[in-house]
Amino acid sequence: MNHPGPGKRLCVVTTSDLIVRFFLRDWLRALSARYRVTLVVNTADRELTHGIDVELRPMPIARDIAPFADLGALARLALLFARGRYDGVISIAPKAGLLAAVAARLARVPFRCHVFQGEVWATRKGAMRSLLKALDRVVVASCTHLLVISRSEHAFLEREKVLASGRAELISEGSLSGVNLDRFRADPRARAEVRAELGIPADAAVALFMGRLRRDKGVLDLARAFRIVADQVPDAWLLVVGPDEDGVREIAEREAGPSSGRIRWVGLTDRPERYHAAADAIALPSYREGFGNVILEAAAAGVPAVASRIYGIEDALLEGETGLMHAPGDAQALAACLSRLLKDPALRAEMGRKALERVRRDFSSDAVNAFWLAYLERSLEAS
Repeated sequence: MNHPGPGKRLCVVTTSDLIVRFFLRDWLRALSARYRVTLVVNTADRELTHGIDVELRPMPIARDIAPFADLGALARLALLFARGRYDGVISIAPKAGLLAAVAARLARVPFRCHVFQGEVWATRKGAMRSLLKALDRVVVASCTHLLVISRSEHAFLEREKVLASGRAELISEGSLSGVNLDRFRADPRARAEVRAELGIPADAAVALFMGRLRRDKGVLDLARAFRIVADQVPDAWLLVVGPDEDGVREIAEREAGPSSGRIRWVGLTDRPERYHAAADAIALPSYREGFGNVILEAAAAGVPAVASRIYGIEDALLEGETGLMHAPGDAQALAACLSRLLKDPALRAEMGRKALERVRRDFSSDAVNAFWLAYLERSLEAS
């Protein structure tokens, strides 16, 4: 393979250190083996890139609309791109995409790529939906290259006329960076340790939520559903792992009622694989997702999923084979799916086996990183 050479410079821009922690570390390591990589993100924590040969450039980029702050970030990015003489800019997350794409165009960066990974306007209505869609169209117009992380997201964006047919490409078989199969796997020792640490019985049937605690992630629906599940499945427990960004924990505990005593809350972790290994099923009752990578990470540990039937998630599991699906926002249906899985060890084992086979076949980080390197080689050469 003819490589573009060690002198090629890439700048990766995203809004959240959580995106880096959960999805991008292995990907950045693969890219930095071939390119000189700068990471722009809203933290100065050097631990974020420990052991990865990338330059960390902290820059505050607000996730929500903040006109004055956004203009300042746009100017700083344009100056960085012009001075750095980057060959390519890759943006991940909506606000990062808008600011980085426009700034890179102003700085005349030849390769400008945005990764669509879940649209914030998908659940909005009225003027705000129209505004946010229009901003995504600005991203499309400013980029030379576009990627999507699932087939159903691709179809959604074309149906909503944000993307023209053929304008974007799917990353491998889907997902942003795939799953590290050496890291995410069945681990009986971790399973026993986590349950002992949290006071969960060794023989309990444990449902896991992994991610940011937000209303649009369906956390309150899950709490309502677990109240029903706990009555139907005496040994059911719920494990919730992730930062509380919306201040929903107290509300969720009220919604769970008497069953809240069987919920264990764990904040931000840099070892999510331990909690996947401790679970019997993963729940992702989200209202919007570009893909749902946590479902694949759980699958790598042989854990089946219960998830909302929306674009993005539809690609992360095979309904009736590797998991069960329910209508978004339907706590009763979510409870029925969770109860069915938690009451039936044989069903969990069969779905978990199929989920593991699928993630090994289609979604390993090695396969996805190979796609990225080949894609960048041909795209940078063309640019």
